[in-house]
Amino acid sequence: MTKEKTTKSSPEEVQNSSDIKDKKETDNKHISQEDKIKDLEEKLKRSLAEMENQRRRFEKEKDDAFEYGGFSFARESLNLLDNLERSKISLENDEKLKDSDGLKKISEHLNIIYNDMISIFKKNNIEPIKSLNEKLDPNLHQAMMEVEENDKEPGTIVQEIQKGFLMKGRLLRPSLVGVSKKSSNSENIKQKDKEIKEN
Repeated sequence: MTKEKTTKSSPEEVQNSSDIKDKKETDNKHISQEDKIKDLEEKLKRSLAEMENQRRRFEKEKDDAFEYGGFSFARESLNLLDNLERSKISLENDEKLKDSDGLKKISEHLNIIYNDMISIFKKNNIEPIKSLNEKLDPNLHQAMMEVEENDKEPGTIVQEIQKGFLMKGRLLRPSLVGVSKKSSNSENIKQKDKEIKEN
């Protein structure tokens, strides 16, 4: 039989090992408490930042609602203006009414109503977009057709089909326009002139 060697720990060693265990547990608790505090601080910072962003967003929405609250109403009101213009043109083109006193009176009254509406729009910061003889701006104008016009630079607005409007600098409705283009005959002539000069 072999004798097993057993080692007995002294009471001092046992005490030391239990002290080390206690110290490790305390350190772990201490570290985890610090981590928890840091984690909570981070969450608090994120929550405060989120609340601040939300406050700014609500503030902007409130300002926009105040500034542009009547935007859709204004857009719909433009139809009245268009119908007034169409009515006037229709009456002026009517053969039975041409050169009559009745037509002149009706036209005057339609002009008064039209000018009053434009005045009301201007008081509410709704301005017509200047189009004729301007360069086509895709942010303000919508080209509906091209018109052969040799006297104007290509892309110049030569006809306004429907007037566009801005409300406080924001596009309410684009102008529907016709833009100039060079006629194909003038381009052929220029091409022939160029060939003659080269030869």
